[in-house]
Formats: sequence, structure tokens, C-alpha cells
Amino acid sequence: MNFDALIQTIALAAIPVLFAITIHEAAHGYAARHFGDMTAYAQGRISLNPLRHIDPVGTILLPMLTLFVGGILFGWAKPVPVNFSALRRPKQDMLWVALAGPASNLAMALFWGAMIKVAFMFPGNYFAEPLIGMAQIGVTINVILLVLNLLPLPPLDGGRIAISLLPYRQAHQLAKVEPYGMIILILMVVVPVGGRPVLSWILSPLMSAVVRLIETIF
Repeated sequence: MNFDALIQTIALAAIPVLFAITIHEAAHGYAARHFGDMTAYAQGRISLNPLRHIDPVGTILLPMLTLFVGGILFGWAKPVPVNFSALRRPKQDMLWVALAGPASNLAMALFWGAMIKVAFMFPGNYFAEPLIGMAQIGVTINVILLVLNLLPLPPLDGGRIAISLLPYRQAHQLAKVEPYGMIILILMVVVPVGGRPVLSWILSPLMSAVVRLIETIF
């Protein structure tokens, strides 16, 4: 990718990537407050202001690098603090707090899918082509975050959801994996099987299914 193309891609990706990551975290904070945990509220993290959620590496540097080198567009924001023991029903409410982040990504993916539909309705408009490019990135990053975060691996949201749904004994065993969860995830990113990372084998068919669903809707 040449320099001009990289700058153009970054310009198109900035808004959808920034909001995909930050709204995901804000959604956790809103849900936690609703179910009784005021930790994120007390720290000013229940906000749609991206500046409150930006992580210099995960929100800016890593997405730029993945855009430059290719592969799965990836990133993260500063995690919103949640004290699960402060929830009114910790085990049950954990489900909804964890689900709020991926649900926000699904909503944003649908929004960007609608924007693609709108852009194609005005093919001669000056803004149609940039909007399509921005919206395609918006769908992609939100589908990635949706599918990735639903993997049943603590500390990902899917791991929290699984802990909430499993019986106490099995939930306790799964919770023990959390200290090693990010190491496992990194290994899935770097260890290849058949020329592709393990994580790619897992995410690609799930992402394709979600994209097909969005295409069917619009």
C-alpha cells in the first residue's frame, strides 16, 4: 500500500474504528450502572466521548498497523472497569453486562450496512464512494469485534457470558482460565495451521455468516 492510499484508508477508517471500539466499552459501563455497579460511572467512563476510552496502542497504533500490513483489522480501547460483585445479582447480571459490548457492535454493523444501502441509492453523489468505503470498514471492524468478543474465553465477553450461564462448579473452573486468556488468544493469533493463524480459522466462517446476515437484511 502506497503512502497516499494509506492516508486515504486511515481517513476512512478513523471514525468507524474509533467508535466501534469506544462504544463497545461504553456499553459495558451503561449496562453495569443499570445493574447496580457504579464503578465506571464514578471514574467518568460512562461516556460516548472517545477520548475517555482511547488506548494509544490498541485504539490508534494497532489498527493503523493492521491497515498497513493487511490481515484482520484489530484493536481495543481501555477496558471499562466493572466490579461484578457490586451487581445486584452478580452471576446473572454478568451476562447482560458482558453481552452489552458485542450487542453494540452488532447494532453498529447494522448501521454501517444501512449506510452502504443509502450510498448505493445515490451513485452519482460526490460523497457516495467515500461513504461506501467508510461503511465497509465499519461493518468489518464491528463484525470482527462482535465475533471475537463472543469467543467463550475469559476475559473476553464470551467467557463472561459462559461463566454466567454455566452451573457454579463449571463456571468456577472456566474462571480459572482468565489469567491465561490473553496468552491463549495471542497464541491463536501467531500459531499457524495450514498457513493461517488458528484464530483466523475460527473467526472467518463466523464473520462470513454475520456479513451474509447483514447483506440479507439490506
